[in-house]
Amino acid sequence: MEQFQKLVDFVKSLEPDFHKFYEKGQAAAGTRVRKGLSDLRRLAQEIRNDVQALKQKRKEEKKKD
Repeated sequence: MEQFQKLVDFVKSLEPDFHKFYEKGQAAAGTRVRKGLSDLRRLAQEIRNDVQALKQKRKEEKKKD
């Protein structure tokens, strides 16, 4: 669940820049949003890899029993 909270916190950290870009029209905020979304993609991929590794580990442990 730590991974999930990290993901939620990261998305929440992007909120001010989304607001500045869409509501106030600040171009620099759009650049920060794009960078943040790129970082979000990397974080999501890390979580996906962790989930897959944990699933595989559990499957192997089950075979041993």
